[in-house]
Amino acid sequence: MRILIVEDDLEAAEAMARGLTEAGHDCVRAPDGEAGLTTARGAEFDVMIVDRMMPKMNGVQLVESLRREGDRTPVLFLSALGEVGDRVDGLQAGADDYLVKPYAFAELIARIEALARRRETGSVQTLLKVGELEMDLIARTVHRQGKEIDLQPREFQLLEFMMRHAGQSVTRTMLLEKVWHYHFDPQTNVIDVHVSRLRSKIDKGFDRPMLQTVRGAGYRLDA
Repeated sequence: MRILIVEDDLEAAEAMARGLTEAGHDCVRAPDGEAGLTTARGAEFDVMIVDRMMPKMNGVQLVESLRREGDRTPVLFLSALGEVGDRVDGLQAGADDYLVKPYAFAELIARIEALARRRETGSVQTLLKVGELEMDLIARTVHRQGKEIDLQPREFQLLEFMMRHAGQSVTRTMLLEKVWHYHFDPQTNVIDVHVSRLRSKIDKGFDRPMLQTVRGAGYRLDA
């Protein structure tokens, strides 16, 4: 992919570009918001990675300007501002995803590849629904029967993956690779612990459990 990196921390931008280049992508860098806007206007990119806080023009202003001009290139915000309100502001400005610093590079790769896949399908899904369970990917909220369910970030990622594969048996290996980004089994009970916590939150107090354990296979979320 051809990727535009708009980041005023030159050392961070260089490290990011080096890693993405090693992963097979073509990177162009811009050192501030104004330079990023000019660069984005002058060429086509598959994905843009934009820092939230920058001189001359911040990331929100940059993305708002591009969206007003009709540019629909997928944008991933990078920011040290990680509160819910900060993420919502960034997404409502027109960004497609939001990653909080510090971040794992494997997660950055996974997210930009996901953005590229969404663009290829022609749409970006912002609401997931399985039965009476609803997940808003922009507001980062989850509701069941109208009741809001408070999830930790990893629980949210786990549930998102389960909802995208609703009705299917999801193995430990799939969860380790897609949610934890491990390509080996660390031989811990981290998945069992998180699934147990998630089950207690989305099923407790409701008539019927949705998160099932599939003996010998893994887990399944059923409508």
